[in-house]
This record gives sequence, structure tokens and C-alpha cells, in this order.
Amino acid sequence: QVQLVESGGGLVQAGGSLRLSCAASGLTFSSYSMGWFRQAPGKERELVAGITWSGGRTYYTDAVKGRFTISRDNAKNTVYLQMNSLKFEDTAVYYCAACPSNDLFSGYPYWGQGTQVTVSS
Repeated sequence: QVQLVESGGGLVQAGGSLRLSCAASGLTFSSYSMGWFRQAPGKERELVAGITWSGGRTYYTDAVKGRFTISRDNAKNTVYLQMNSLKFEDTAVYYCAACPSNDLFSGYPYWGQGTQVTVSS
């Protein structure tokens, strides 16, 4: 049974930082690309950042480039999202997801339960 468990969300002031973690179990973590998605109220879910299985390639949506960093530790079966210079518009539920392909835009069959990030202005 695959489980992805996010942690690290919370309330932060604009300009602050948070680090999200996603611990994976029940899958060969090093064989999966990982993505961080977010969904704000009334908006569609979007891919915020992705990282291939080896960590050799990453993706960031334009809105977070230069502020967010995705990384992974295959020895710990964990993927991280370091979020700096947070803005009000970063407020959303953040989800991690696992993809069995190196194509970061292909299907993600496994999802975590989400963690709320709220940025106060």
C-alpha cells in the first residue's frame, strides 16, 4: 500500500519561509519522479515543482521560480519543498504526488492527503 505523508505546512507571514516534507512508503521511491502540487480555493490544482527519480532534472512553475526549491533524499524516501519569500498568493493546500515516469507532466497515480499553507499579508 502506497502512502505519501506531507508535513510542514502552517501559517506564515508574507516574506517568510516554510519547508514541506513528504515521506513515501510502499513504493520503490528511487524509481518515481515526485511532484508538489497546490490547489487554492476556487482554482485548479497546479504542478508547482517536480523532480525526476535521480534528482537530475527539476521543474518549477513560473510563479515560484527563484523562491521554491524541490529536493529529494532517496535514502530517506522523502521529497522536500523549501519555500522562501512566501507571498499571499502561495496560500493553498499543497500535495505531493508520485509519478512512475521521468516525464514530470505525465500521470501521478499516488497522492498525499495535503498540507495547508497559509500566508498572511
